[in-house]
Amino acid sequence: MTLPDITYTLRTASPAKTRAEAVVVGIGQGAKDVEVTAGAEDVKAAYGRRWRGMLATLGVSGKAGEVTRLPAGGEIGAQLLVLVGLGKAGADGTYSPDAVRRAAGAAARSVPNATSVAVALPADTPELVRAVTEGYLLGGYTFTSYKSGGGKSGEDSKGPSDVAFLSGIARRTDAVTAFEEAQILAQAIAGTREWVNVPPADLTPPAFAEAIEHVAGLVEGVETTVYDEKQLAELGCGGILAVGMGSEAKPRLVELTYSPDDARGHIALVGKGITFDSGGLTIKPGSSMSTMKSDMAGAAAVAQATFAIARLGLPVKVSAFVPMAENMVSGSSYRPGDVVTHYGGTTVEVSNMDAEGRMILADALVRASEVSPDVIIDVATLTGHMVMALGDRVSGVLGSEEIVDRILAAADVAGEQMWPMPIPEWMDERIRSSKVADLNQHDWIRWGGGLYAAAFLREFTGGLPWAHLDIAGPSFNSGGASGHLTPGGTGVAVATLVDYVREMATDQ
Repeated sequence: MTLPDITYTLRTASPAKTRAEAVVVGIGQGAKDVEVTAGAEDVKAAYGRRWRGMLATLGVSGKAGEVTRLPAGGEIGAQLLVLVGLGKAGADGTYSPDAVRRAAGAAARSVPNATSVAVALPADTPELVRAVTEGYLLGGYTFTSYKSGGGKSGEDSKGPSDVAFLSGIARRTDAVTAFEEAQILAQAIAGTREWVNVPPADLTPPAFAEAIEHVAGLVEGVETTVYDEKQLAELGCGGILAVGMGSEAKPRLVELTYSPDDARGHIALVGKGITFDSGGLTIKPGSSMSTMKSDMAGAAAVAQATFAIARLGLPVKVSAFVPMAENMVSGSSYRPGDVVTHYGGTTVEVSNMDAEGRMILADALVRASEVSPDVIIDVATLTGHMVMALGDRVSGVLGSEEIVDRILAAADVAGEQMWPMPIPEWMDERIRSSKVADLNQHDWIRWGGGLYAAAFLREFTGGLPWAHLDIAGPSFNSGGASGHLTPGGTGVAVATLVDYVREMATDQ
């Protein structure tokens, strides 16, 4: 289980009259003073003249992420009033879905002892209904599988068993659809977080492949094929085998297919699945290995996005390719100077065993190109260079200009921060600098390593429309909870991929 077993409903009730134990309302930063946000007016009215003085006494500022809890005092039906800050409204006086999503996430962690909760944050459009639902569900995610007596994540929780989202449009069909679809998407993001958070000893390539296969069996319309090390050798997937040969846990390639009868397009998704990255013979410093269980976040995102697309019934065919390996040090590890023959015949001279992600992606990208999709999108925790360039909250997007633009538009809808990066023409010379093979895996030039990696990957896409998402920074949160993001795996890119496919489904 990846989310607590809670009953969620969408209702039109007044937040002042609800009988839930706790009611959550939004507070914003007005031009002169704090102000209640849409949906919370009844609560303010219930307190009358006491409202403004009460907020001033409590020091409520309305800044984003601020949470204030106080006994309701009999003024409203609930016993506990939770005030959640949304920051400043936009120029039109409304709050963005992203602001609402973050506020709802903070609210979910602010009612740990209430058995029932009513959430009255801005939700007067389908987009805001989606945002408040996703934010609350994801903000309440916890990973407790390895806590003594904790059971599976979300089980035995002391949190609420009933959560009602209050909205003036709760009875509209488009609002109900947004509410239901948000739950499916949140489940997929939480599932991604779950896999990323599992210790690497328990999520080796064979175990990860089994986990994906298990979930796929629960999703109608998704077919799965798993290739083991012997079958990978028969296929000629030299990159996956080279990276995985140093580990006792042998590599895998998982391929998922969702083929609706009314498909209006075909997308291929490829995700990097390095279940643990020691750096191989180019070994990482110890401090850099502590979060390397998350080096399979791209694979987890691609698999869970495929499941969400199928559960949503989106009319787009999805072919997903998930290469998996554990990059370890042993007498059988691949070495600097080796030449690897990838699936499809391209030869690559390797020099950096810690640039392993591009090696396994290369095989999978060629496999993806062979199914002739309209577009290929790969997702990978690929380079530290991208973290240096964009920080730990922004993903880099590289590839075909039109596809990059569409990815950025989908990310904006999904509330995920992504930024376009170039693949300069002169990178072609760098990736072809090997004197003994078709391509050079890595050239040890310090500058532009993230761009180099993308240029390398492009060689295996068969010239098809393609985009590469480098999620090395935002895939794992090493700090505390913030908004709807919780510690550990973040599930980044799942929502963007789903929204990209939503848009594909509307193409004529």
